[in-house]
Amino acid sequence: MPTPTMNIVCLGAGYVGGPTCAVIAFKCPDIKVTIVDLNQARIDAWNSNNLPIYEPGLEDVVFAARGRNLFFTTDIDKAIEEADIIFVSVNTPTKKSGIGAGYAADLAYVESATRRIAQVARSSKIVVEKSTVPCRTAESMRTILEANSRDGIRFDILSNPEFLAEGTAISDLLNPDRVLIGSLQTPEGIKAQQTLASVYAHWIPTSQIITMNLWSSELSKLAANALLAQRISSINALSAICEATGADVDEVAYACGLDTRIGPKFLKASVGFGGSCFQKDILNLVYLSESLHLPEVGAYWKQVIVMNDYQKARFSERVVKKLFNTITNKKVAVLGFAFKKNTGDTRESAAIDLIAAFLRENANIRIYDPKVEEDQIKMDLIDSELTTADIYNKRVTICKSAYEAAEGVDAVVVVTEWDEFKTLDYQKIFEKMNKPAFIFDGRLILDGKKLKEIGFQVEVIGKQIM
Repeated sequence: MPTPTMNIVCLGAGYVGGPTCAVIAFKCPDIKVTIVDLNQARIDAWNSNNLPIYEPGLEDVVFAARGRNLFFTTDIDKAIEEADIIFVSVNTPTKKSGIGAGYAADLAYVESATRRIAQVARSSKIVVEKSTVPCRTAESMRTILEANSRDGIRFDILSNPEFLAEGTAISDLLNPDRVLIGSLQTPEGIKAQQTLASVYAHWIPTSQIITMNLWSSELSKLAANALLAQRISSINALSAICEATGADVDEVAYACGLDTRIGPKFLKASVGFGGSCFQKDILNLVYLSESLHLPEVGAYWKQVIVMNDYQKARFSERVVKKLFNTITNKKVAVLGFAFKKNTGDTRESAAIDLIAAFLRENANIRIYDPKVEEDQIKMDLIDSELTTADIYNKRVTICKSAYEAAEGVDAVVVVTEWDEFKTLDYQKIFEKMNKPAFIFDGRLILDGKKLKEIGFQVEVIGKQIM
């Protein structure tokens, strides 16, 4: 490629770093973009025709830019040395032990990446927080960089949170509602902020590139996800009332969504939210609130998680109760394992908790998902200690189609809202099932009345099918 006007490096080739920086390269042919990761297998996948992440539109973007101005490598030090801007997009899982276990984000990877930058850099850099992090993480990063850097080298820290929805990430990146860039409100910080803004301005109107102070930017990401998850838990709470009273949760959501103060988005009842962000960010917010001696605030946000767990437990119990209070040795088809459609991501998927509950009841589970590999399903169920290898091997079968999964089962449970599940031949499925044949719609995507006419015993979140 011609001499680039700028070198951008992303530390971390996961769900955020990979798509984000691929789109930057796609839209900014004058900028060299290098995505680095310690995981050789992941980098090999990014350099192959079988990308490690499924996301609609991602292949088109990567294949157009890769080898032109988009590169994937494990040579972290070389990439850092050449970089003008470094995105830190590493994993920030919830801590499993120690102070804040179960709530606080584990920033070990962020700290490790920051120390590596300080040790390797031989020129000044703009360092961008791209990972979802607790408020004031940038302050810790700046302290580490300044304590470990060479003389004469300056590091400016920016916060540039991602607001991607998996399944629509490429569309979200190409046409975002807004891009937030937070910086220290010093002349140097504002200059760095403007440099990053100039990158996004290649394809995003400047009116949608919002600059603010560092702490507001960090908190905005947590707040946005908390508010979205709150809406889901709110409509899910109402779905329980609908089932008890005969109201229809879709009709209630539609009526409420017509109010312009409320709007219709994120008012779809379901078996519960999942994904890498919602639960993690709310737990971060709870921990932050309690750390700031605001226990009432923490308790308020924690209830969003409590309601989500309740919805999953309520749904799994409903399956057992409808199947005459026992599913021991019965066969249950689970359609969908990803946490939502159009992604292969299974993190915090409702399917994991439901299947674990069914296995505790000694059911035999037949699973089909169009994008999730068997190795991932096995890892999610066994490595998380929700079940044992022996139980998994004895009671779990991974199927190649929904029809295979449903053959000879007592119940079909729809957990992920894949479009293909809407158009299945349910008459064919009904004929191959044990009778009475039960179907449980955990995503409100099926025609309950039509299924009832076929002969199914139909159970739907937030509704009574008469």
